[in-house]
Amino acid sequence: MSRKNSALLSTQLLGREYYQTPFAEKALVLGPITAHIVSATLKRLLSSKPSTEPRRWRSPLSVTGYAVALLYLPVHYLTHRVHPAQEAAPILAVGPSELDFEFVKHGLQTWPVRSWLIYGGLTMLTVFHMSFGAGIIWNKWMKPLLPTVSIGSTKTRNRLVFGGLALPALTGLYFMSKEPVLTFSSTLTRYTASYLTSSVYRL
Repeated sequence: MSRKNSALLSTQLLGREYYQTPFAEKALVLGPITAHIVSATLKRLLSSKPSTEPRRWRSPLSVTGYAVALLYLPVHYLTHRVHPAQEAAPILAVGPSELDFEFVKHGLQTWPVRSWLIYGGLTMLTVFHMSFGAGIIWNKWMKPLLPTVSIGSTKTRNRLVFGGLALPALTGLYFMSKEPVLTFSSTLTRYTASYLTSSVYRL
């Protein structure tokens, strides 16, 4: 195993100790995401006053948010959490210790176009949604408290989140995709079966 691959796996396993437990994953990952989606949807459905009228469906914040919530996030979660957990053959419940970066590399190398569209789209849309949302939160809540402070224009924020968040993630993904998949052939068979459970990868 290469040094880079070993470092990646060590970092991933360390992160799992903090968030990928039955309680922590729900409290730190699924809970906040669900609360955010539900609150945004309820606001859109229930707002009646002009002052609280939801922003247009075609606004950048709405487009990026609903694309992530309705398309990219479900596909990502099903692919990486739900489908690998199926106990029936040939998947045989790929456990957390087996579901590492080799799984991701196998997807990138076997279905490169689809995998890059999913990972790239999820990454780009999420960071730009964060950028648009940060501007709204700042202007509504923080700017009155800190009138002399500026967080830059939308274009500036988009450049910052792309350079600081999206680009490093996508660069790491690129170099990972170029490394050989280092796992047993039997595990690769289970990986393939897990991916093919998704209609996205069967097409």
